Amino acid sequence: MRRIALKKLLEWKRSANRKPLILNGARQVGKTWLLREFAKTAYKKEAYIVCRKNDLVKQVFARDFDIGRILRDLRALSKVDITPDDTLIILDEVQDVPEAIEALKYFYEQAPEYHIAVAGSLLGISFHQGVSFPVGKVDELNVFPMDFMEFLDAVGEQQSLTLLEKRDFDGIAPLHEKFIDLLRQYYFVGGMPEAVKLYAETGALQGVREIQKSILHGYEQDFSKHAPKDQVAKIKLVWKSIPSQLFKENKKFIYGVLRKGARATQYEEAIEWLVDSGLLYKVSRVSRPALPLSIYEELNIFKLYTLDVGLLGAMANTDSSQILIKSDLVAEFNGGLAEQFILQQMKSKQINPIYYHSTDDSRLELDFVIQTDGKLLPIEVKSGESVRSNSLSMLLQKTPGLRAVRYSLRPYKEQEALVNIPLYAV
Repeated sequence: MRRIALKKLLEWKRSANRKPLILNGARQVGKTWLLREFAKTAYKKEAYIVCRKNDLVKQVFARDFDIGRILRDLRALSKVDITPDDTLIILDEVQDVPEAIEALKYFYEQAPEYHIAVAGSLLGISFHQGVSFPVGKVDELNVFPMDFMEFLDAVGEQQSLTLLEKRDFDGIAPLHEKFIDLLRQYYFVGGMPEAVKLYAETGALQGVREIQKSILHGYEQDFSKHAPKDQVAKIKLVWKSIPSQLFKENKKFIYGVLRKGARATQYEEAIEWLVDSGLLYKVSRVSRPALPLSIYEELNIFKLYTLDVGLLGAMANTDSSQILIKSDLVAEFNGGLAEQFILQQMKSKQINPIYYHSTDDSRLELDFVIQTDGKLLPIEVKSGESVRSNSLSMLLQKTPGLRAVRYSLRPYKEQEALVNIPLYAV
């Protein structure tokens, strides 16, 4: 399957300032496959070592950080003659051997000619376990679920993909309904590679849902394995509340949904754990839609999204017919899926930071607000064809020169201060 991250990995290999690489991302987003595919296509040799439950690997990194000895031991473990430039060393499931992360500093300082990359689930959590993280000595690449373009390629829709990549809206217009159907498929399947692969090969909807449920179960097992024991119950409460938080009119995270009388101080650590692990995205509110956005950030008011729209549907136990077949679902449900989708696509394009804006009286609400090319860009998300928005019209009237983007199921249309882009062409 085509993954955008492979291009980033090639850029890393060719960089004159290349450092040891850490692949960040939640479990099951395809980090292992990416590194092994990268080794297969860009190197002569691959030295692949799994760290999980591997006592020999633990011994290698527990002794000291003598890189000459470590390389000799890695050759023995991998049964590969590791040589500079033409071998990719891959340490997988490295969260079980945090000393291996610390060792990357010494690879950078003493043996930069060796190409080494590490991956593992919940890396962001492992960094807090008393290990010295090699700040400034490593490159990092964030890996996300497959985005809509990668999904189209995987399911054999290369012509559709080409039209979207070329922004050929004249060619897209006659196929509008087809693209909406493809978008619905992505809403259900999402971007977890295992689910996409099964759907591309068989079209098995129940099989896709079983994979999604299995992934969600694995995440919940990770809570118990990796999280501080006093936070596990709170983490599970926050995690299970995400569908009910997103599938309501006001998508602001409300602590009272978790438990009557719940306070921010009780759940802050649990939320940050989930965000650090890559399972949730936190979008803070800005008090004013003005530059620079960061100075108007309100850290205590935010929305939480999960990492994948398909997993969100599985968490909410939605039936495949509710998503794949055009039906009169409640607006809040459709709106939650659409916002999750747009946020997910922005994340896959490394857009950061992302905010939203609303006033306390709800007279003005902007689904997302970002900075791009030194300018403010308000983004409105509509799940269907109805696009009436007093909020956006009022903001554009009050702010001459400001341009905005609206994503909806209407065809592409440019207006004076507003561009309407179909959701599938984000």
